[in-house]
Amino acid sequence: MTVRVLHVGKFFPPDRGGMESFLAELVLAQQAQGLQVSALVHGQPLADDPEWLVRVPVHLRLVYTPIALGFRAALAQAIERFEPDVLHLHMPNVAVFWALTLPSARRVPWVVHWHSDVVVSAQSPRALRLAYMAYRPFEQAVLEHADRIVATSDTYLAASEPLAGWQYKCSAVPLGIKTGVQLPTDAPEALPWQGDGVRLLSVGRLAHYKGFETLVQAVAACDGVQLVIAGQGEAMPKLQALVAASTPPGQPPRIHLLGEVSEGLKHQLLDSCEAFFLASKERTEAFGVVLLEAMSHAKPCLVANLPGSGMPWVVQVAGAGLSHIRVDDVPSWVEVLSGLPEQREQLKAWGRQGRQGLETHFSIETCAQAIRGQYAVGVVADRVHDAYRLALPDPLMAPEKTDVLVVIPAKDEAATIAQVVAGVRAAGWAHVLVVDDHSTDDTGALAREAGAQVARPVLPLGAWGGMQLGIRHALAQGFHAVITMDADGQHEVQELPALLAQADQADVVIGAHPQRVSRLRKLAWRWFKAISGFEFQDLTSGFRYYNRQAMQVLAGSEATLLDYQDVGVLMLLSRAQLRITEVPVHMNTRLSGQSRIFYSWFSVLRYMAVTSLLCMASWGSGAQRASSVPNKSASRPGA
Repeated sequence: MTVRVLHVGKFFPPDRGGMESFLAELVLAQQAQGLQVSALVHGQPLADDPEWLVRVPVHLRLVYTPIALGFRAALAQAIERFEPDVLHLHMPNVAVFWALTLPSARRVPWVVHWHSDVVVSAQSPRALRLAYMAYRPFEQAVLEHADRIVATSDTYLAASEPLAGWQYKCSAVPLGIKTGVQLPTDAPEALPWQGDGVRLLSVGRLAHYKGFETLVQAVAACDGVQLVIAGQGEAMPKLQALVAASTPPGQPPRIHLLGEVSEGLKHQLLDSCEAFFLASKERTEAFGVVLLEAMSHAKPCLVANLPGSGMPWVVQVAGAGLSHIRVDDVPSWVEVLSGLPEQREQLKAWGRQGRQGLETHFSIETCAQAIRGQYAVGVVADRVHDAYRLALPDPLMAPEKTDVLVVIPAKDEAATIAQVVAGVRAAGWAHVLVVDDHSTDDTGALAREAGAQVARPVLPLGAWGGMQLGIRHALAQGFHAVITMDADGQHEVQELPALLAQADQADVVIGAHPQRVSRLRKLAWRWFKAISGFEFQDLTSGFRYYNRQAMQVLAGSEATLLDYQDVGVLMLLSRAQLRITEVPVHMNTRLSGQSRIFYSWFSVLRYMAVTSLLCMASWGSGAQRASSVPNKSASRPGA
């Protein structure tokens, strides 16, 4: 049986190169392997386009994104025409979202090819930051529906925040290119190299994350090297001014900005340079296909040691050069560049190793075969051939683990989060998730550096919303339990075993330390105990253990309506007849910042009113209220 695959991507050559060239080469390699492959992409239709390629004209671009108004209709027509067994969706790409709206698309298994996160940072253009808030919900909807997600390296997959909730259906397949270099057919052009300085080349869009400024400053500070940058983008004016300022009066420039170049000229530059550089400083640089192109010309590659990017990993695997250069650090680059004039033979040796590594690890044939293997990991439709079956278990049926996930909601906790995460991991807790609730400081980055997985929701969720996100993530990943704790240092890592010690006798364990609160808060607790029927000593403690049964209750839509993790959560758990207990623990005073609930008298009054109404609303059913009176032992409420 012939298996039919429809790729949905951005562009096909000759419209664009780079990642789009990979898509073209992947399609051709899969066709050579006997698959019936078609592609739907952006671009103006060309007279010599093959029947299997459909281009949809682009009407405008918004925040680097091509917008084709006819893409939804074209996708529907392509599905009807090609009758695919698999939709292979390449992201990031807003056009992919149309598949969510088409019943014909939703009936076909999906493989999502994850080329890059949409990385948003304080340095990102404001338009990009705003656009991603709208993009993120659709991105996550596509990932939820996908049967398989293919990242480009294990390094990138492990660091990807958008993929954090879908790791159980992810795998990594490195990108690849044709390993036989074809000499450019363009007529030879005049190349910009001058003198005998080491010829350095960098290629890419002139964007904020590429680190070209660092490279220009480093080259300007070194003798015996020259640099050519090929590419166009919004950073061109800034780079031009930097090059002009770095060139001494009366001397020819050693740094040349060529702007956009043809594929032919790009290959001429690759063939004539002595080393290829990438100084990218954000994980938008997920892999670096251009590194493979440099290796195909037997050129050494020197790259920034960018955490979470596949770029250093590619160079290391191929043995093609250096990958230890510090990110956005001019002195580190100067140290490397200053030694190159005496290392020309070493550069050639790295180039030869890279060429061999390319053929071994990064050929398009190897990539296509591995992709085909991803289609063969399960069964979703009898009509799909054994060699091309895909999919995984239902996300809600992810295999249960024996591990516990520690969930830490955080907002503007840069002063303490690294210490908290490091303490948890040092105590042997391997799985830590920090939910960064739109912090305005470096909370997320510091938590990640300390070893936590970090999730940043599209919109602010509040303390309980962050905890619920972590609980849902734990369910999807198969964790058998969750422990929630604060990011401000109040909860002691040494007390975590005290919660687990009661896990065999209870579904929920509360770490209680009533001595930490003021008289007014104790008065509020006494009020809530009276109207809720609970006898717990510490109603508002966020230091809690939830087993899988409790997690399933708290992941539900009813729990989403709550604002706080205290009485309302306990009422839901009690109504579900789960066993709740509390154990005495020691807690510290808050090390910094202020409470996210009790930060003003207005917030206190709102909390009192909302929680009181919630308790009173349960009075309608006497049986319900009776079943919500657990004792301090691990007995089942109402028993």
